[in-house]
Amino acid sequence: MNLVKIGNLIIPIVVLLIIVYALRKKVKIYDSFIIGAKEGLELAISVLPYLVAMLFATNILLKSNVLNYVFDIFSPVINFFKIPKEILPMALVRPISGNASFAVMVDLIKNFGPDSYIGRIASAIQGSTDTTIYVLSLYFGSIGIKKIKYSLWVGLLTDLTCLIVSIILVSFVFGGF
Repeated sequence: MNLVKIGNLIIPIVVLLIIVYALRKKVKIYDSFIIGAKEGLELAISVLPYLVAMLFATNILLKSNVLNYVFDIFSPVINFFKIPKEILPMALVRPISGNASFAVMVDLIKNFGPDSYIGRIASAIQGSTDTTIYVLSLYFGSIGIKKIKYSLWVGLLTDLTCLIVSIILVSFVFGGF
């Protein structure tokens, strides 16, 4: 049996196992499902304002060309370490929006190729960093946590570390400096 067929069977088998377990425990399956669906909908509605705010802020950042000014400020450091300036938009947008950074990565891969130095760095960054600001604003905002100072700094420091390690590892493994 090939892996696709096995993969297509996993979810129905898991659902069937849950139903069998619930029947053995004498749980009202349909009522429990409806309660869970209501709670999920309430959670989605409570998270929606934070999601809209993040999307709005991300679009303002991307459309205003603020990133070009940021790149000008950091250009001496970038040039010193021979970091391709083409990956900088992705590196700066990644902590804010996974979709925006993915779109930048796809554009880089279209322009430079998946096996290029820039394509490999972009892929490593996409796979190793997180959407820190997005996660903090969405999840902490939805449960009412207002003081996120240390979480923000630790998350951004982790993202910076992953960015640096991605560049170093791609350079070491595939050459580039």
